[in-house]
Amino acid sequence: MAGRRRWPLVVVLVAAAGASGALAAGRERDTLGAAVPTGRVVVAGTATGDAMAEGGGERFTLRPGYLLTEGSWAPWAGPRLAVVGPASGVAAGERVMVAGRLEPASFHTRFGPVAGLVQAQTVQRLGPAGDPVFATGNFLRRRVLGGLSPFLPRASAGLLAGFLIGDESGLGDADREALRLSGLSHFVAVSGSNVALFLAAWWLAAGPLGWGPRRRAALGLAGLAVFVVATRWEPSVVRAATMAALVLVGRLAGRAVDGWTALGGSVALLLLASGELAGDAGFQLSVAATAGVLAGGGLWRERRPRWAWTALAATVSAQAAVAPLLLGHFGAVPLFAPLTNVVAAPLVAASTAAGGIGVLTGLRPLTGLGLLAADAVLAVARFGRDLPQLGWAGVGVGAAFAALALRPRLRPVVVLGAALAVGMMTLPAGGPPAQPEAVFLDVGQGDAALLWGPAGEVILVDGGPDPAVLRRALLRRGVGRIDLLVVTHGHADHLAGLAGLTEWAAVGRMWHSGQGGEAVEAVLGELAAAGVSVEVPAVGWHARVGAFSVEVLGPKRRYASPNDGSLVLRVTAAGTTVLLPGDIEAIAQAELGPLLADVLKVPHQGAATSDPAWLAASGSRVAVISVGPNDYGHPSPKVIAVLESAGTEVRRTDEEGDVVVRLGG
Repeated sequence: MAGRRRWPLVVVLVAAAGASGALAAGRERDTLGAAVPTGRVVVAGTATGDAMAEGGGERFTLRPGYLLTEGSWAPWAGPRLAVVGPASGVAAGERVMVAGRLEPASFHTRFGPVAGLVQAQTVQRLGPAGDPVFATGNFLRRRVLGGLSPFLPRASAGLLAGFLIGDESGLGDADREALRLSGLSHFVAVSGSNVALFLAAWWLAAGPLGWGPRRRAALGLAGLAVFVVATRWEPSVVRAATMAALVLVGRLAGRAVDGWTALGGSVALLLLASGELAGDAGFQLSVAATAGVLAGGGLWRERRPRWAWTALAATVSAQAAVAPLLLGHFGAVPLFAPLTNVVAAPLVAASTAAGGIGVLTGLRPLTGLGLLAADAVLAVARFGRDLPQLGWAGVGVGAAFAALALRPRLRPVVVLGAALAVGMMTLPAGGPPAQPEAVFLDVGQGDAALLWGPAGEVILVDGGPDPAVLRRALLRRGVGRIDLLVVTHGHADHLAGLAGLTEWAAVGRMWHSGQGGEAVEAVLGELAAAGVSVEVPAVGWHARVGAFSVEVLGPKRRYASPNDGSLVLRVTAAGTTVLLPGDIEAIAQAELGPLLADVLKVPHQGAATSDPAWLAASGSRVAVISVGPNDYGHPSPKVIAVLESAGTEVRRTDEEGDVVVRLGG
């Protein structure tokens, strides 16, 4: 009978879920398809997101309320707009007035879909958030960021901001990737443990009021709303806060709410209210990890010391629960995540507690303690990023080992086999090649070329657009030292991947084209801080790096185009020449004239910006196009046809992955 009584509830929930999904799709469709006025506008409304740095300005999202029409304000409840301009300091919930040019543009942002883009000339803040929850949340957020700003650019300050309010902007790409690869990135996603610590501090601050349990529960609900705003309603914190809210509501009603009820209720409520959360990776991982902790947290409870085994059981069960999602979204699972989490969890709690009290009260010694604990967490992450990652096959083998381990007689064999497997995965890839190689790394839509010699000498020309991709590509080969680093020019698809390079690789010297720009200066500053010799080589320079002879052929002069201003190198090893021309285009190619080479790196991802005659005149046996998925039409079919007509073999990283050319063979 009990099962029959549940069927109506199931039907209602399924129907409500379908309605929620339809409403979410309808809201998105209405926003993306909404009409907006075009041309110059002056619009006032409420910021629905914080201003984020973008290029030379900032971007935020705006919910319009009024439009200036013929000198007077008219109500306009228009669709959400994206605003790009001088918007420093604008926070979610604040009232602003924007003057600029509005054009229709349908796309998605962190804070939802938008229907138009305003290129703002001026952005005026009209006042703080009118909603008291937003006002309090913004105050807490500013207090945290302001308290940590004196410690930036220290990496642990950026990490502590992540622990407290989920703000990762102060973390470098390399450290973000280290947290992910070591299985620790959930600590900066702000979820259950952060909510618990915040509520404890919230109630501690309200202690002098002497309120009873029910009033404290009501106060806790208000605190949860403030915390959600302060952390900018990331899906994981919304899930954790909703669970906590259900527990507090149960306390107000005089009923106990257990963990499974809170999890199921929070997921149902959130998906009913916002069906689009179902497709959010952060929400999926948060729910799965919580379910894993609830299911496996009681394992090994009889073992001592209990706290260590309890923590290990929680992390193992959480990792098991999220493994399919991690494989689906990222293609790998950190093998040693349970151990790194056991080590890092108490450090995170100490950092969050001490650092949070320090930044909110202005007690810098406490903030310093929080930063020291955050430094230790970063050390764990940087150590853990080089530990093995499991793909689908590895997870399957691990599951088989776990099943066999349940049989007592087979446990010694299973332990020995697992140890051998881990050892094989931990060992670096084979040593240097028997003869010099040019390896054109698959870094996506960008360039990175590795010249690797039999004595272990390494020249790296450009770093592609993504630090994590570059790091994985080099460590696959066991490359941890770069004798000569070359940045051909200042575009992000060639140098953004070099961010954080000195944290995991030793660099001997560096050449660059002399071009300026914020990204270039950041890389140069990092290398200079690490004691790397940085030079701008002139045409005619020669260098010898092991088996490689490097000659600088260009740029011949200063050019208006950064592409034409690329460093052009000809590298010779074992009687084979490799031409690395950066992204030079037809103007620079004409001034350089024909450059003969056995192997040609085709400029600019094979774009139609090269002179076909110059490409054919290289006489190369092999031409490599470093390219990834793109909307630019790269590589140009015309470029490929010219090269193939000249008898050149064309190879592409988007088709082969890393393209390896053995020199002298």
